[in-house]
Amino acid sequence: MAAALLANTLYSLGFVLEKRALTALPQVSIRQPARLLRLVLGSPLWIGGSLALAAGFGAQLVVYRTLPIAAAQGIFVSGLVLLVLLSARLLGEETSGRERYALGAILAALLMVVLSLREGSETVSQAAPYPLILLVCVPSLAAGVWLYNSAERRTRHRHRLPTTGVEYGVAVGLLYGVSSLAIKGVSSYLTTSDLGGALLDLLGSPYPYLLLFTGAFGLVMSQAALQRCRASLIVPVCTTVTSLYTAVLGTLSFGESLPEDPLRLALRVAGTALAVAVLLSMPRHDRRPEPPPSPQPPIGAKELTPP
Repeated sequence: MAAALLANTLYSLGFVLEKRALTALPQVSIRQPARLLRLVLGSPLWIGGSLALAAGFGAQLVVYRTLPIAAAQGIFVSGLVLLVLLSARLLGEETSGRERYALGAILAALLMVVLSLREGSETVSQAAPYPLILLVCVPSLAAGVWLYNSAERRTRHRHRLPTTGVEYGVAVGLLYGVSSLAIKGVSSYLTTSDLGGALLDLLGSPYPYLLLFTGAFGLVMSQAALQRCRASLIVPVCTTVTSLYTAVLGTLSFGESLPEDPLRLALRVAGTALAVAVLLSMPRHDRRPEPPPSPQPPIGAKELTPP
């Protein structure tokens, strides 16, 4: 529990620091990954945010060794509240009433998932068949990259309303969901004895290569999206997609059984369905700022006409 709360704090702080650094940089694009990396690596503030995210990754490894996947994701999503508070305080971002209701519904949905857990009855699995992992992860990666590219093409259209970042958040969330499954797999190889054998076994698994792919593509995609959209919206969407993906597909892939009690099973299914419904109903576009009203001539003033 302590490791999960620490991971929440580090992840929220890391995203906010990266967003603040990106606002001071020239516009970046996934079409120029080398330039993007050069710009962000030259920002001490961005490096600080990345170090915070890396430390959160380490805390996440500890969590996956001690908690079931669904329980871990429920705790991770509770960090959305801290993220929204930090975004408002450090970035000056404001969320609309509809978005606040949506975030509240997401937290309620994932609370339902947590309530569906029962201490002592949930198994913590450490292994999954490699073909099953690849069958789940490869289509998800393809879908995430395709969705991101589709959002990029739509945003380049002239006269299009500014996007809120929901599409970006879903796309990056799919990649980070695959990354979470890979982290869960890597955690099974952590051992204090026979480090050499454990390392060889790890290199023979698909997990380090999934982490490399999601790390490289997720870095480029998330930074471009963070620069264009509000962190207080895109990160909660990304986190929700990642959590649902990991909780549902991770539970099935790693063989962690679903609740046998009908009430607990209903809570888990209903919470998942509610979170998906909220994501589908969230606004896709920011409203354009209304132009300032034209100044009116003072009362009694004569209207000047050109000669």
